[in-house]
Amino acid sequence: MLANEFGKFFKITTFGESHGMALGVVIQGCPSGLKINPSVLTDLLQRRRPGSAPWVSARNEPEDFQILSGVFEGITLGTPIAIVVYNKNQKSKDYEEIKNNPRQGHADDTWKAKFSHVDHRGGGRSSGRETVARVMGGGVAKMFVHQLFPNLSVDCKITRIGHLHNKTNQVYPEGTEELLIKAKQEGQSYGGHIEVSLRHIPKNLGQPVFCKLKSELAGAMMGVGAIVGFELANAFDHVLQEGTTFHKDGQSQQYAGVRGGISTGEPIVMKLAMKPTSSIKDIAKKGRHDPCVLLRALPVIESMAYLVLADQILWSRLDQV
Repeated sequence: MLANEFGKFFKITTFGESHGMALGVVIQGCPSGLKINPSVLTDLLQRRRPGSAPWVSARNEPEDFQILSGVFEGITLGTPIAIVVYNKNQKSKDYEEIKNNPRQGHADDTWKAKFSHVDHRGGGRSSGRETVARVMGGGVAKMFVHQLFPNLSVDCKITRIGHLHNKTNQVYPEGTEELLIKAKQEGQSYGGHIEVSLRHIPKNLGQPVFCKLKSELAGAMMGVGAIVGFELANAFDHVLQEGTTFHKDGQSQQYAGVRGGISTGEPIVMKLAMKPTSSIKDIAKKGRHDPCVLLRALPVIESMAYLVLADQILWSRLDQV
């Protein structure tokens, strides 16, 4: 299995399984001189953490991270940065049944068919727990990006969960807690929509042929488990307009902040669709599963966006002498 890396210049390699000893990330390409703020990592990890609320997985992992290399006296050295989180609350015996009986909607059977020998406990590396490594890498990317562009922001909110619509500026719709607590009791699950807003983006990020900024963002988002749809701004509606309307006065919202594969400096808005959690009915009632993964996915999506931006910022330094 070779596809454990993401990025070309600001690169992460993730490792570990859901019920293994630890999960971690090795970050290469982060320049020296970056001041590491542990609270940035802590915030992202705590927002992603299971066991943090009655409506998420009851697996209670503290998510305490350790920086093993690449940082001295709180400042990066320019050498590979390794960060790990040790697993402490596994219940591997709960997964003995799926060793030979793959769960509906999960990757149990596809991974076994592809690799033959797999770690079935908690889904092994196909588990959503793998995202803890992405979040650690994304946290360092966020610090790097903000050191260069302090005003840049990546904001995520859930616009819909099941039948609930977010009519406010809150992170998720009103009534979400009640809906998901009931879902856990009944073995039900829900999917929904997420909106990601990137603002104060520097110009000239992205390449004009391959590796367009929009394709890099799309790949990063679609690479997150359970994401099944991607849209820039209101693309599916806007493209049905006549050309004289679509291109009227160069309206920025039509182009979604990217033209010719390159950022214009205008806001970039992405819309994502996430499917209902695969663990349902008796499996959900007996185990420790999320009735909806959208809430815990937000810091993962934010991290992936920052990884793309960090990578493209470094890449842009090679575009001109």
